[in-house]
Amino acid sequence: MTPAVRFQRVSRHFGQVRAVDSVDLDVAPGEFFAMLGPSGSGKTTCLRLIAGFEQPTAGHIEIFGETAEGMPPYRRNVNTVFQDYALFPHLNIVDNVAYGLMVKGVGKTERMRAAEQALELVKLPGYGARRPSQLSGGQRQRVALARALVNKPKVLLLDEPLGALDLKLREQMQEELKSLQRVLGITFIFVTHDQGEALSMADRVAVFNDGGIVQQATPQEIYQRPRTRFVADFVGSSNVIAPDAMAAFGGERRWASLRPEAIRLATGEGVPAMVAATSFLGAATRLAVEARGTRLHVTVPAGQPIPATGASVQIAWAPADIHYMDDAA
Repeated sequence: MTPAVRFQRVSRHFGQVRAVDSVDLDVAPGEFFAMLGPSGSGKTTCLRLIAGFEQPTAGHIEIFGETAEGMPPYRRNVNTVFQDYALFPHLNIVDNVAYGLMVKGVGKTERMRAAEQALELVKLPGYGARRPSQLSGGQRQRVALARALVNKPKVLLLDEPLGALDLKLREQMQEELKSLQRVLGITFIFVTHDQGEALSMADRVAVFNDGGIVQQATPQEIYQRPRTRFVADFVGSSNVIAPDAMAAFGGERRWASLRPEAIRLATGEGVPAMVAATSFLGAATRLAVEARGTRLHVTVPAGQPIPATGASVQIAWAPADIHYMDDAA
């Protein structure tokens, strides 16, 4: 099967800065693919390379088997939804959505019909006569999505489009984006620094750091079996345990990852620990405990007794919950 997007040893350098450094990547047709990483990790530059806003310094890019380097953005069958939405304030909503079709020379009747259908798709029927200033942030985000979808791209690029929304609306839009992608069946490539977004929506996740991909796999594998210390710490804030500390806990003398929710407060035998701090999170309470010279975080579900700061406790975990990692940072 021809990949929707393929990177072969792609690099993009800005002077001495290696924003993207020899990245290999295949995104399958119809896949919801997330690029996850901190600011400056290279994920947004990769998105811009797919869109055609940047050209590679080295390497080869294909979009559905067609060579992309040197091809201008307007000739690529991709569209981008930006975080700032980039709507035209002087145009009403239906004209904003239909703008790309107008540029392509599509007749007014046809493009208005297509724009109204796109607005229905994003649950904004009847909003066509309004101006962007009359809409909420979430509604403007939907308009930007409709404007991209009306062009029927093979690949939809989403550059942190939910970053400006409040938490509740962001969670709602995560569900709607995933549902929309399933209905449309087109390839979504989503850039985010929010690991919760990536894990909840994507079929596969590529974790970026320092211009390269550290690990790419399903959300479940990324979370449960991080390849390196960086992935373990960045995705889900695991307890990253050094080799000597792991040996002190009776395990192998190797770097290891242990998720906070895998640690339980033991009533019988366990590892002696002292509660250093507590943080109430609503559905759970997060404890910071000191055990054998190592600080660990423990997630205690709501409804269970919470020991006081300074209390002595016993902690335990199943051996299968320890995941040993590469020595790479």
